[in-house]
Amino acid sequence: MMAVDAAVATAGIRRGPGRPRDEDIDGQIIAATLALIDADEDLTVSRIVARGGVSRAALYRRWPSLTALVAAALDVGRTVPPPVDAEGDLREAIVGSLLGDTAAATSGYSEARFRHRIRLVMADRTLQKAYWSSHVSRRRMPVEAALRRGMEGGILRGDLDAEACFDAIAGTVYYQLVVRGDFFDEPATRARVAAAVDVIWRGMLA
Repeated sequence: MMAVDAAVATAGIRRGPGRPRDEDIDGQIIAATLALIDADEDLTVSRIVARGGVSRAALYRRWPSLTALVAAALDVGRTVPPPVDAEGDLREAIVGSLLGDTAAATSGYSEARFRHRIRLVMADRTLQKAYWSSHVSRRRMPVEAALRRGMEGGILRGDLDAEACFDAIAGTVYYQLVVRGDFFDEPATRARVAAAVDVIWRGMLA
């Protein structure tokens, strides 16, 4: 259970005010949730508490809803990337940060879990929004900050929308994985991403 506890600690799980800090129970609940996800079983509070050997009260003291819990479980193993070094080649630094985070994300998930994650968030807009607001949006911050520094320094156009630029670059990666069904470690996949990013970057330059 220690491995699960460590993953929980890095997942950015939100604790409620006054909640007792018992990482063993955290790990049991997260592990039970992930086990149900991996088994492609229905996710209900009853199933999670039965599988985790915890009470409903213990679950709800830690997560305000089943949606918040599932969003936290889906994010186990993910971390916020470090700040992007914008002193050198800005393009290489930004692309390296994005592609490195994508590689880490896909390597940390089995193929089955990655596809379960996509299916779950696409089938439930509330879960999708919860996952976005509590986890995914935080991981964008370093790259968006680097894009804004590039705009302020005259490297990139001053009229750019940093969030839209991130979407455009990251979207080239997710299209390969989600729409085309390709693997990110394939040379052809990485070449397509690099070519698409080149087109986007040229349009962003001042």
